[in-house]
Amino acid sequence: MSSGNLSRDTDSPRRPGATPAGPGPTLPDAVRRGRGRRPAQQVRTDIVDAAGRLLLAEGMAAFTIERVAAIAGTSKMTIYKWWPSKGPLALEGYASKVDDMLAVPDTGDIEADLTTQLLTYVHLLRDTPAGRVVAELIGEAQTDPELVKAFRRVYADPRRAVGRAALRTAQRRGQVRADVDLDALMDQLWGACLYG
Repeated sequence: MSSGNLSRDTDSPRRPGATPAGPGPTLPDAVRRGRGRRPAQQVRTDIVDAAGRLLLAEGMAAFTIERVAAIAGTSKMTIYKWWPSKGPLALEGYASKVDDMLAVPDTGDIEADLTTQLLTYVHLLRDTPAGRVVAELIGEAQTDPELVKAFRRVYADPRRAVGRAALRTAQRRGQVRADVDLDALMDQLWGACLYG
């Protein structure tokens, strides 16, 4: 997903009855499907996509299993087969929309690669609906233990693995000292963006 798809667009039309959680594109109330069953993986993909689109368009306040089911053209029961609550589903939808943006490039220059990735991350947090949404997800996690588990499994651990792999590659190239604690370095770099 390009960063242009996440930029704020205050002139976008809003779905009637939408909450003031944030501007975003109009979402369909329901999707009409043809006859026959879709393969389970396609249904799951459609649900995650619908969750991500709804979340970025309208935020957690408007995010419900019912809305996601209507947009994805599936049932609430199908969604609950895979997700125990709305929090883990929202997070998976969020991750599906931002993961490609947050990849660490590999140009062979770790300083340039980290600078690019960190600036992209700050832009995402500060200048797009995704920044508001991640704050809402963290807030929701305070009362949803399933979301806490999902946050680590779906978002934090994979993001750290990407950063760790880039830094290990840089160590092999001699661009980062071999004795550097990579976890501490990642905490300093990305933590400053998130908490600074």
